[in-house]
Amino acid sequence: MISSTHSLFSDAAGVTGNLFAFVLFVSPIPTFSRIVRNRSTEQFSGLPYIYTLLNCLICLWYGLPHVSPGIILVATVNSVGAVFQLVYVILFIVYADKGKKMRMLGLLLAVFGAFVVIAYVSMTFFDSHTRQLFVGCLSVASLISMFASPLFVINLVIRTKSVEFMPFYLSLATFLMSISFLTYGVLKSDLFIYLPNGIGTVLGAIQLSLYAHYSRMSGDGSREPLIPSFA
Repeated sequence: MISSTHSLFSDAAGVTGNLFAFVLFVSPIPTFSRIVRNRSTEQFSGLPYIYTLLNCLICLWYGLPHVSPGIILVATVNSVGAVFQLVYVILFIVYADKGKKMRMLGLLLAVFGAFVVIAYVSMTFFDSHTRQLFVGCLSVASLISMFASPLFVINLVIRTKSVEFMPFYLSLATFLMSISFLTYGVLKSDLFIYLPNGIGTVLGAIQLSLYAHYSRMSGDGSREPLIPSFA
């Protein structure tokens, strides 16, 4: 009974995390609608989508049963995320100028090459336990590297004393997704899930606190973020 209740709560946390992650995955759609409409990437950067694609692929690999049994909800959320990021990257390549197009295409090939190497090495040279440790460490490193975006936003808000470029609902969805997967990781006793999402929860809470503080001071609403990314 206790085991089934524990499993129910962990699955509920994982499904909730998947739902909030979906909100983040669709958040760049207005940016890409503008790119398609104007047939130009303008001054937007494609790097956030390249980085996030690699992150999703590594975390997808970590969540598969032959690497980490019992955490399939990590694989589902990252498989959906990888599809969204791939579509965004392809659209960016299509509408970018020639210089950006070639750089982005090269980076996309590098991402798939890196993923193939990670998959091959983990399956060829490691047993089941060390494979999970190897891929888990890579997934944590990848996730922590993604925290550059919220740290940039936090620094910008403090420096400008304005929440103009920190969308509230995006920050809220990020916080709720992180706390959902933090709970999922704790219930699954998986350090490689709860550690990065614990950090993400703290950063999300800081963003929401700053929003509450500075929006009262300035009365600002938030606009489109400076760097279109959900990382």
